[in-house]
Amino acid sequence: MARKDEPGYLFEYEARKEGRTVAILRGVEGVNGAMTVQTEVYPVTAHASADPQIRPYAFPTRELARRFVDEAILALEYLGCTLAE
Repeated sequence: MARKDEPGYLFEYEARKEGRTVAILRGVEGVNGAMTVQTEVYPVTAHASADPQIRPYAFPTRELARRFVDEAILALEYLGCTLAE
């Protein structure tokens, strides 16, 4: 997973519900305008110490990646999560 101090890092959002992290979305710049959104999901039904489900989503453009992130954030807000950058 990309870190804030690594080249290509663009953003990070953390979604929390009832004080517990449920998802992290990170944007990482790719080549030729592409972008990858790295996700960590912590299912609320899993034990708090369980490993997250990690998955990258690759997009050919930043615009498509941004749409994905915006929709994910909106869905998380509808589910009662608070978000922080």
